[in-house]
Amino acid sequence: MEPGTERDLMDAPPRPLLLGLLLWYAALWSWAAIDPHDRRDWLLENILAVTAVAVLLLTYRRFRFSAVSYCLITLFLTLHAVGAHYTYAEVPVGFWLKDAFGLSRNPFDRIVHFAFGALLAYPLREIQIRLAGVRGFWSYYLPASGILALSGLFEVIEAIVAIVVSPELGTLYLGTQGDEWDAQKDMAAAFTGAVLALATTRMLGARSFPRRP
Repeated sequence: MEPGTERDLMDAPPRPLLLGLLLWYAALWSWAAIDPHDRRDWLLENILAVTAVAVLLLTYRRFRFSAVSYCLITLFLTLHAVGAHYTYAEVPVGFWLKDAFGLSRNPFDRIVHFAFGALLAYPLREIQIRLAGVRGFWSYYLPASGILALSGLFEVIEAIVAIVVSPELGTLYLGTQGDEWDAQKDMAAAFTGAVLALATTRMLGARSFPRRP
């Protein structure tokens, strides 16, 4: 087997790496919890993130992702933690990008939605291949369509949470910045990220994931 193939990347993740990723996210999350821009918005933003981390920890013995997937997931959670701390529309680096490129809005929210697809399509593909035995064309099509579906589902969940939990925070929490098509553009960004990530995986000569408990 040639080095650098996807099968090589599927080796069991070393415990020091996993511990390091967990400690990194715990430290970042703790920092983000200290004096966030808006405490109630921060709490709403963290509902899904904390739930995702809890699921990963609780299911670790039954399903272990590859080291690559754990790193990608942690990177996405890192971006989300930063966005939750400042609120997505107020992240400082987003204002720098806005000024540097002459944009009409803070783009950090859109960047994270793109990252949702670009960083999580690979782990989603891993799940589908290892648990459902998906192969060939479908191992690329299904993760991309899954990212699009999840993106739409999260937009709906976020809207419901904003209305039920804290209606007055709706615009701040959703980060629409006055754009009535914000949800659709966020979904398009996530789908584009997923397509690019999967195309890159394909071009790198990815092989099928081996099944592993």
